[in-house]
Amino acid sequence: MKKAFLLTLAFGLFFMSCKKDEMKVSKDFTVTIQNVIDVRDFPSSGTTGLIMPGMSESFTFNAGKGQYLKFATMFAQSNDIFYAPSDEGIALYDANGMAVTGDLSAMIHLWDAGTEVNEEPGVGMNQAPRQSAPNTGMDENGTVALVANISDGFNYPMNGLKFSLSHDGGTMFTATIENKTNMSTLASPFAPGVWVIHNDSQKPLFTEGAMASAGLEAMAEDGDNSKMNANISSKTGYVSPYAPGAYMIGDPAVFKMGDAASSALEALAEDGDPSGFNNVFNTPDGASAPGPLHPGSSYSFSFTAEEGDDLSFATMLVQSNDWFIGGNEISLFSNGTALSGDITSMVKLYDAGTEVDEFAGAGNNQPLRQSGPNTGMDENGTVKMASPGAHVPSVGNLVKVTITAN
Repeated sequence: MKKAFLLTLAFGLFFMSCKKDEMKVSKDFTVTIQNVIDVRDFPSSGTTGLIMPGMSESFTFNAGKGQYLKFATMFAQSNDIFYAPSDEGIALYDANGMAVTGDLSAMIHLWDAGTEVNEEPGVGMNQAPRQSAPNTGMDENGTVALVANISDGFNYPMNGLKFSLSHDGGTMFTATIENKTNMSTLASPFAPGVWVIHNDSQKPLFTEGAMASAGLEAMAEDGDNSKMNANISSKTGYVSPYAPGAYMIGDPAVFKMGDAASSALEALAEDGDPSGFNNVFNTPDGASAPGPLHPGSSYSFSFTAEEGDDLSFATMLVQSNDWFIGGNEISLFSNGTALSGDITSMVKLYDAGTEVDEFAGAGNNQPLRQSGPNTGMDENGTVKMASPGAHVPSVGNLVKVTITAN
C-alpha cells in the first residue's frame, strides 16, 4: 500500500511539473537600437576676447590625429581686415602623428573679408574705433582674399600676431594669441574672435575666394563675433557611431558589473568587434551589409524567450576607448506579461575597464584614429559605469532602445 501511495505521489508531482512547464509563456521579441545623437560638424569651438597691443590670450582644447585648428580675429584699426591661418586651418599633428607645437606665427596671415571698402588703417572714419554705428562703411561686394594679394595702397602690420601651440599631454593643446602690433607703426586691438576644431575636408569661418558669411562680415567689420559664434557653436558637439554588438538571453550575460571583462567583451568595447559572441547584430536596418550605426540609423535583432528569461546586450560607443551602451538583467516578462515599448531607461553607458580612457572624441587610441586594434594602454579594471565629460550627451540623447513582443 505504501509503495502504491509513493508511486501515485511521484506521478502526481511529475504531472504537475509538466503542466507548469506547459504553462510558461513564450514570445518572439524584436529589439531596436537607434542612434539618436544630434549630427554636428565640429567637435569643439570657442571664442577669444579683446586682445590689446602687447597682451595675449590663451585657450585650451582637445584634438586627435587628423584634426585642425582655425581661428579669426579682427585687426580693429581697419574696415574688414582680420588675422587667421589659411582657410584649411592648422594641422595639429604632423605626418608622423606627432603633435605640432611651437611658434607657428608664419602660418598666420592678414585677410580682407571683401565686405567693406578699405580706408587708411588707423584713420578711416568707418573703422570700428571711429564709426558712428556698426556696418557703416561702403559695401565692397568682394570675396575673401589675402591682404598680400590686394593693392589698396595701404600698409598693414603683416606680422602683428604671434601664434604658438603647446601640447599639454594626451590630446590637450594650449593655443596662445599675442598682439605684437605695439611693435609696429600701427598698434591696434584684436577684436573678439572665434576658434574651431575641424577635419581636413572642412573650411569653417571662411573660404578664400568666396564671399564672406554674415558672421564673418560682422566680425571683420565691427569686431562682433556673436553671429559667427552662434553659427559655429550650433554645429559643435560630440558625435559618434555605434559598432556592431552582441546580445544574450539568460546566462552567461554579455557583461556583468564589477567583473573583469571577458576577452570577447574587450574586443567589442575597444574595437567594435563582437565576433567573440554567438549572437551578433551588425547590419543597420535597411542596409545590405554589416557596418557602423550612424546618427539616425538603427540596429534590430530578434529572438524567442520565455517567462524567466533575461536580456543582455552591448554595442560600442565608437568615439571612446572602451565604453559601450548596454542593458543587463532586463526581465522579459512580468507576471506573465511580455516586456514591450521604450526601454531606454533600462540602458546605461558602461566602461569595460580594459583600456585607459582618453578624451572622448579625440583620443588617438580610439577606433577612428588608432593605428590598429587593441593599441591603448591596458587599464586592468572591471566593468563599471562610465564617467563621461560634460561634452558627452546623456544616455537618452545618445540612444533609443525599444522592444516589441509578437
